[in-house]
Amino acid sequence: MGISFRFGTVGSPINTPKKPGGSVGAIQYAQSIGLDALELGWVQSVRVSVETCAAIRQAASDVDVAVSVHAPYFINLNADEEEWPKSRQRLMDAAHYGNLAGATDIIFHPGSYFEQPAADVLKIAIPRLQGCLDELRAAGNPVTLRPETMGKSAMLGSLEDTLEMSRHIPGVLPCLDFAHLHARPGDGSMNSYDEWAPRLESYGKILGAEALSKLHIHLSGIEYGPKGEKNHLPVEESDLKLEELFRALKDFNAGGRILCESPKMEEDALFMKKSWASGLLGM
Repeated sequence: MGISFRFGTVGSPINTPKKPGGSVGAIQYAQSIGLDALELGWVQSVRVSVETCAAIRQAASDVDVAVSVHAPYFINLNADEEEWPKSRQRLMDAAHYGNLAGATDIIFHPGSYFEQPAADVLKIAIPRLQGCLDELRAAGNPVTLRPETMGKSAMLGSLEDTLEMSRHIPGVLPCLDFAHLHARPGDGSMNSYDEWAPRLESYGKILGAEALSKLHIHLSGIEYGPKGEKNHLPVEESDLKLEELFRALKDFNAGGRILCESPKMEEDALFMKKSWASGLLGM
Protein backbone atom coordinates (compact mmCIF):
# COMPACT_ATOMS: atom_id res chain seq x y z
CA MET A 1 0.00 0.00 0.00
CA GLY A 2 1.28 3.47 -0.88
CA ILE A 3 2.60 5.79 1.80
CA SER A 4 -0.20 8.10 2.74
CA PHE A 5 -0.77 11.69 1.68
CA ARG A 6 -2.19 14.52 3.71
CA PHE A 7 -4.67 16.68 1.83
CA GLY A 8 -5.43 20.37 2.17
CA THR A 9 -5.68 23.74 0.43
CA VAL A 10 -3.31 26.51 -0.63
CA GLY A 11 -4.70 29.42 1.36
CA SER A 12 -7.65 29.32 3.74
CA PRO A 13 -10.58 27.13 2.67
CA ILE A 14 -13.34 29.18 1.04
CA ASN A 15 -15.91 28.48 3.76
CA THR A 16 -13.67 29.22 6.74
CA PRO A 17 -15.99 30.85 9.32
CA LYS A 18 -15.47 34.55 10.12
CA LYS A 19 -14.86 33.66 13.78
CA PRO A 20 -12.23 32.90 14.86
CA GLY A 21 -11.26 33.46 11.21
CA GLY A 22 -7.68 33.97 10.03
CA SER A 23 -5.20 31.13 9.81
CA VAL A 24 -6.25 29.67 13.17
CA GLY A 25 -9.86 29.46 11.98
CA ALA A 26 -8.73 28.01 8.65
CA ILE A 27 -6.78 25.24 10.43
CA GLN A 28 -9.70 24.38 12.70
CA TYR A 29 -12.20 24.41 9.83
CA ALA A 30 -9.94 22.33 7.57
CA GLN A 31 -9.64 19.67 10.26
CA SER A 32 -13.40 19.71 10.94
CA ILE A 33 -14.20 18.79 7.31
CA GLY A 34 -11.58 16.03 7.05
CA LEU A 35 -8.47 17.83 5.75
CA ASP A 36 -5.12 17.59 7.52
CA ALA A 37 -2.81 20.07 5.76
CA LEU A 38 -2.85 23.82 5.06
CA GLU A 39 -0.53 26.04 3.08
CA LEU A 40 -0.64 29.57 4.44
CA GLY A 41 -0.99 31.98 1.51
CA TRP A 42 1.46 34.75 2.38
CA VAL A 43 1.64 35.61 -1.31
CA GLN A 44 1.55 39.42 -1.21
CA SER A 45 3.82 40.03 1.77
CA VAL A 46 4.77 38.57 5.14
CA ARG A 47 2.85 40.68 7.65
CA VAL A 48 2.36 38.54 10.71
CA SER A 49 3.24 39.00 14.38
CA VAL A 50 5.23 36.61 16.54
CA GLU A 51 2.08 36.18 18.67
CA THR A 52 -0.04 35.20 15.67
CA CYS A 53 2.63 32.71 14.59
CA ALA A 54 2.53 31.11 18.05
CA ALA A 55 -1.28 30.85 17.84
CA ILE A 56 -1.09 29.24 14.38
CA ARG A 57 1.53 26.73 15.58
CA GLN A 58 -0.58 25.83 18.62
CA ALA A 59 -3.81 25.46 16.62
CA ALA A 60 -2.12 23.20 14.05
CA SER A 61 -0.52 21.09 16.77
CA ASP A 62 -3.85 20.73 18.62
CA VAL A 63 -5.69 19.23 15.63
CA ASP A 64 -2.74 17.62 13.75
CA VAL A 65 -2.84 19.79 10.62
CA ALA A 66 0.51 20.01 8.78
CA VAL A 67 1.41 23.60 7.90
CA SER A 68 3.45 25.03 5.04
CA VAL A 69 3.81 28.58 3.68
CA HIS A 70 3.51 30.00 0.19
CA ALA A 71 6.04 32.85 0.20
CA PRO A 72 5.34 36.15 -1.61
CA TYR A 73 5.10 35.99 -5.41
CA PHE A 74 7.75 38.71 -5.76
CA ILE A 75 10.79 36.48 -5.36
CA ASN A 76 13.24 36.03 -8.22
CA LEU A 77 16.47 34.06 -7.86
CA ASN A 78 17.55 35.68 -11.15
CA ALA A 79 16.84 39.28 -10.10
CA ASP A 80 19.43 41.95 -10.87
CA GLU A 81 21.89 43.07 -8.19
CA GLU A 82 19.63 45.93 -7.09
CA GLU A 83 16.45 43.82 -6.80
CA TRP A 84 17.94 40.62 -5.37
CA PRO A 85 18.30 41.83 -1.73
CA LYS A 86 14.55 42.65 -1.65
CA SER A 87 13.67 39.28 -3.21
CA ARG A 88 15.91 37.52 -0.74
CA GLN A 89 14.38 39.32 2.23
CA ARG A 90 10.88 38.19 1.22
CA LEU A 91 11.99 34.56 1.13
CA MET A 92 13.86 34.85 4.42
CA ASP A 93 10.89 36.55 6.14
CA ALA A 94 8.58 33.75 4.94
CA ALA A 95 11.04 31.17 6.28
CA HIS A 96 11.55 32.95 9.63
CA TYR A 97 7.89 33.59 10.44
CA GLY A 98 6.80 30.35 8.79
CA ASN A 99 9.04 28.39 11.13
CA LEU A 100 7.59 30.29 14.11
CA ALA A 101 4.11 29.34 12.86
CA GLY A 102 5.05 25.65 12.75
CA ALA A 103 5.48 25.44 8.97
CA THR A 104 7.91 22.77 7.80
CA ASP A 105 8.07 23.81 4.13
CA ILE A 106 8.35 27.20 2.42
CA ILE A 107 7.10 27.22 -1.18
CA PHE A 108 8.22 29.98 -3.57
CA HIS A 109 8.19 30.88 -7.27
CA PRO A 110 11.85 30.80 -8.33
CA GLY A 111 11.67 33.63 -10.89
CA SER A 112 12.21 34.33 -14.58
CA TYR A 113 14.81 33.34 -17.16
CA PHE A 114 14.67 36.85 -18.67
CA GLU A 115 15.24 35.01 -21.98
CA GLN A 116 18.57 33.59 -20.78
CA PRO A 117 19.43 29.87 -21.04
CA ALA A 118 18.34 27.83 -18.03
CA ALA A 119 21.91 26.63 -17.39
CA ASP A 120 23.16 30.22 -17.11
CA VAL A 121 20.31 31.23 -14.79
CA LEU A 122 20.93 28.25 -12.51
CA LYS A 123 24.56 29.37 -12.09
CA ILE A 124 23.16 32.52 -10.47
CA ALA A 125 20.17 30.96 -8.71
CA ILE A 126 21.87 28.02 -6.97
CA PRO A 127 24.57 30.02 -5.08
CA ARG A 128 21.93 32.56 -4.01
CA LEU A 129 19.63 29.83 -2.71
CA GLN A 130 22.57 28.16 -0.96
CA GLY A 131 23.29 31.44 0.82
CA CYS A 132 19.69 31.63 2.05
CA LEU A 133 19.82 28.05 3.31
CA ASP A 134 23.18 28.61 5.06
CA GLU A 135 21.78 31.62 6.91
CA LEU A 136 18.62 29.76 7.96
CA ARG A 137 20.59 26.78 9.30
CA ALA A 138 23.00 29.09 11.17
CA ALA A 139 19.92 30.57 12.88
CA GLY A 140 18.68 27.07 13.79
CA ASN A 141 15.81 27.20 11.29
CA PRO A 142 15.07 23.69 9.91
CA VAL A 143 12.51 24.54 7.17
CA THR A 144 12.74 23.00 3.71
CA LEU A 145 12.79 25.57 0.89
CA ARG A 146 10.74 24.40 -2.08
CA PRO A 147 11.04 26.08 -5.50
CA GLU A 148 7.75 25.46 -7.30
CA THR A 149 7.50 24.01 -10.79
CA MET A 150 6.04 26.80 -12.90
CA GLY A 151 3.33 26.75 -15.56
CA LYS A 152 4.91 29.05 -18.15
CA SER A 153 7.94 28.19 -20.26
CA ALA A 154 9.45 31.69 -19.75
CA MET A 155 9.72 31.06 -16.01
CA LEU A 156 12.56 29.48 -14.08
CA GLY A 157 10.93 26.36 -12.70
CA SER A 158 10.91 23.41 -15.07
CA LEU A 159 11.00 20.05 -13.30
CA GLU A 160 14.67 19.83 -14.35
CA ASP A 161 15.42 23.28 -12.84
CA THR A 162 13.91 22.37 -9.47
CA LEU A 163 15.68 18.99 -9.41
CA GLU A 164 19.00 20.69 -10.21
CA MET A 165 18.58 23.19 -7.35
CA SER A 166 17.58 20.38 -4.98
CA ARG A 167 20.47 18.12 -6.05
CA HIS A 168 23.00 20.81 -5.19
CA ILE A 169 21.53 22.05 -1.90
CA PRO A 170 20.51 19.81 1.01
CA GLY A 171 17.41 21.41 2.51
CA VAL A 172 15.95 22.34 -0.88
CA LEU A 173 13.32 20.12 -2.53
CA PRO A 174 10.84 20.77 -5.35
CA CYS A 175 7.22 21.76 -4.88
CA LEU A 176 5.65 19.67 -7.65
CA ASP A 177 2.74 21.53 -9.21
CA PHE A 178 1.38 18.88 -11.57
CA ALA A 179 -1.12 21.31 -13.11
CA HIS A 180 1.78 23.64 -13.96
CA LEU A 181 3.86 20.79 -15.37
CA HIS A 182 0.90 19.83 -17.57
CA ALA A 183 0.38 23.45 -18.72
CA ARG A 184 4.05 24.35 -19.24
CA PRO A 185 4.60 22.64 -22.64
CA GLY A 186 1.40 24.29 -23.91
CA ASP A 187 0.33 21.32 -26.04
CA GLY A 188 -1.67 19.14 -23.64
CA SER A 189 1.20 16.74 -22.94
CA MET A 190 2.46 15.74 -19.46
CA ASN A 191 -0.94 14.37 -18.51
CA SER A 192 -0.67 10.58 -18.55
CA TYR A 193 0.72 7.68 -16.54
CA ASP A 194 3.40 7.07 -19.17
CA GLU A 195 4.60 10.68 -18.88
CA TRP A 196 4.46 10.94 -15.08
CA ALA A 197 6.10 7.60 -14.26
CA PRO A 198 9.55 8.36 -15.78
CA ARG A 199 9.55 11.80 -14.10
CA LEU A 200 8.86 10.26 -10.71
CA GLU A 201 11.52 7.66 -11.40
CA SER A 202 14.13 10.33 -12.14
CA TYR A 203 12.99 12.32 -9.06
CA GLY A 204 13.72 9.25 -6.91
CA LYS A 205 17.04 8.58 -8.63
CA ILE A 206 18.28 12.15 -8.25
CA LEU A 207 16.96 12.95 -4.76
CA GLY A 208 16.59 9.48 -3.24
CA ALA A 209 13.61 7.23 -2.55
CA GLU A 210 12.99 8.99 0.77
CA ALA A 211 12.31 12.26 -1.09
CA LEU A 212 9.43 10.50 -2.89
CA SER A 213 7.83 9.75 0.48
CA LYS A 214 7.72 13.46 1.42
CA LEU A 215 6.51 15.13 -1.74
CA HIS A 216 4.86 18.53 -1.57
CA ILE A 217 2.32 18.69 -4.39
CA HIS A 218 0.08 21.45 -5.73
CA LEU A 219 -2.86 20.16 -7.73
CA SER A 220 -5.85 21.57 -9.59
CA GLY A 221 -7.36 21.68 -13.04
CA ILE A 222 -5.73 24.20 -15.35
CA GLU A 223 -6.45 26.19 -18.50
CA TYR A 224 -3.46 26.73 -20.76
CA GLY A 225 -2.39 27.99 -24.17
CA PRO A 226 0.77 27.70 -26.32
CA LYS A 227 2.78 29.73 -23.75
CA GLY A 228 1.53 27.67 -20.83
CA GLU A 229 -0.68 28.39 -17.84
CA LYS A 230 -3.64 30.76 -18.04
CA ASN A 231 -5.58 30.02 -14.84
CA HIS A 232 -6.56 27.31 -12.42
CA LEU A 233 -9.82 25.39 -12.93
CA PRO A 234 -11.99 23.06 -10.87
CA VAL A 235 -10.87 19.45 -11.45
CA GLU A 236 -14.15 18.46 -13.15
CA GLU A 237 -13.88 21.34 -15.67
CA SER A 238 -10.35 20.41 -16.73
CA ASP A 239 -8.56 17.73 -18.74
CA LEU A 240 -6.43 16.65 -15.75
CA LYS A 241 -6.11 12.83 -15.70
CA LEU A 242 -6.21 12.56 -11.92
CA GLU A 243 -6.59 8.78 -11.86
CA GLU A 244 -3.47 8.22 -13.96
CA LEU A 245 -1.44 10.66 -11.85
CA PHE A 246 -2.53 8.95 -8.64
CA ARG A 247 -1.71 5.53 -10.12
CA ALA A 248 1.83 6.74 -10.91
CA LEU A 249 2.25 8.20 -7.41
CA LYS A 250 1.04 4.94 -5.88
CA ASP A 251 3.39 2.82 -8.00
CA PHE A 252 6.38 4.86 -6.78
CA ASN A 253 5.30 4.62 -3.12
CA ALA A 254 4.92 8.39 -3.04
CA GLY A 255 3.62 10.22 0.01
CA GLY A 256 3.62 13.65 1.62
CA ARG A 257 1.09 16.41 1.03
CA ILE A 258 -1.30 17.30 -1.77
CA LEU A 259 -2.56 20.88 -1.59
CA CYS A 260 -5.44 21.92 -3.81
CA GLU A 261 -5.37 25.23 -5.71
CA SER A 262 -8.64 24.84 -7.59
CA PRO A 263 -11.28 27.61 -7.36
CA LYS A 264 -13.38 25.03 -5.47
CA MET A 265 -10.59 24.57 -2.98
CA GLU A 266 -11.79 22.39 -0.13
CA GLU A 267 -14.42 20.66 -2.27
CA ASP A 268 -11.77 19.52 -4.75
CA ALA A 269 -9.28 18.75 -1.95
CA LEU A 270 -11.82 16.36 -0.40
CA PHE A 271 -12.55 14.90 -3.85
CA MET A 272 -8.81 14.25 -4.30
CA LYS A 273 -8.60 12.66 -0.86
CA LYS A 274 -11.52 10.38 -1.68
CA SER A 275 -10.06 9.52 -5.11
CA TRP A 276 -6.69 8.65 -3.56
CA ALA A 277 -8.32 6.45 -0.93
CA SER A 278 -10.54 4.63 -3.44
CA GLY A 279 -7.49 3.93 -5.63
CA LEU A 280 -5.76 2.32 -2.68
CA LEU A 281 -8.86 0.36 -1.67
CA GLY A 282 -9.15 -0.89 -5.23
CA MET A 283 -5.73 -2.54 -5.14
